[in-house]
Amino acid sequence: MELSIVIPLLNEAESLIELHAWIDREIPKHFSSYELIFVDDGSTDDSWKLIADLARENKAVKGIKFERNFGKSQALHAGFALAQGTFVATLDADLQDSPEELGPMKTLLLEKDLDLVSGWKRKRYDAVLAKNIPSKVFNWAARKVSKIKLRDFNCGIKIYRKEVVKSIEVYGEMHRYIPVLAAHNGFKKIGEHVVQHQARKYGTTKFGNDRFIKGFLDLLTLWFLHAFGKRPMYFFGTLGMVVFFTAFVFMGYLGIDKLFIHQSSRLITQRPEFYIGLTSMILGAQLFIAGFIGELILSTQQHQSRYKISQTTDHL
Repeated sequence: MELSIVIPLLNEAESLIELHAWIDREIPKHFSSYELIFVDDGSTDDSWKLIADLARENKAVKGIKFERNFGKSQALHAGFALAQGTFVATLDADLQDSPEELGPMKTLLLEKDLDLVSGWKRKRYDAVLAKNIPSKVFNWAARKVSKIKLRDFNCGIKIYRKEVVKSIEVYGEMHRYIPVLAAHNGFKKIGEHVVQHQARKYGTTKFGNDRFIKGFLDLLTLWFLHAFGKRPMYFFGTLGMVVFFTAFVFMGYLGIDKLFIHQSSRLITQRPEFYIGLTSMILGAQLFIAGFIGELILSTQQHQSRYKISQTTDHL
């Protein structure tokens, strides 16, 4: 199997027949064999019935159906787990991505020995205020945080080597950052290819305006995991030291003031500085504990990973 195409979808019954015909017409021009994996993310229309019909007509078509809507990331993860191709591509089901782009993208991947190639919708046919401008801001922030020079992180059309998708876990809303997840796993050879973007032909977008808020929060999560995921104590311990120093300053000030300056003044426990210092001590201790717990979890995972490696190499 040369190519696996994973297509997550939600209530896209109107476009599935046309999309299948488009893929079946264009993909054989560039690939010797392919499989088409539709992942129905809890559709309430006739999407699954159409997928089942297509699977009976075309042996290359496979389908996965979720009982309810879990999100695009989970749909992609399920599709990646099933994919068998040497190359794995993703497309959106709304006919806005052009399947014929996958041939040139594979050529670019092989010529430059890349791990993945992401599409770049240089000219978009989306609403300017609703999508275009927020998307530009989002992509700028993603480039700054991840240091990956892609101009369109969230483009639906991408092509990967199989080992890339098999090594990453796409969860939550992380489908926007698959290139970042891949880079964190060592697949840092990432390219970009200008693709033709189509205007939506049927239905409406399934993503609300909250996707940008979720996207930026996920970006912060990725930044934190990349910067401190291997040594959480560096982050929590540093914060703990700063907070403990604050507590030391306030408690030291109270002690000196009570012993040498205002000996007959009100009790220390009646002064606001005491509670600031006490709160800082508690927070500092909690931050250190969080760092220790993070280190213990990481150490356990590393030991489990080494144990699995020793088991799989036992037969050599």
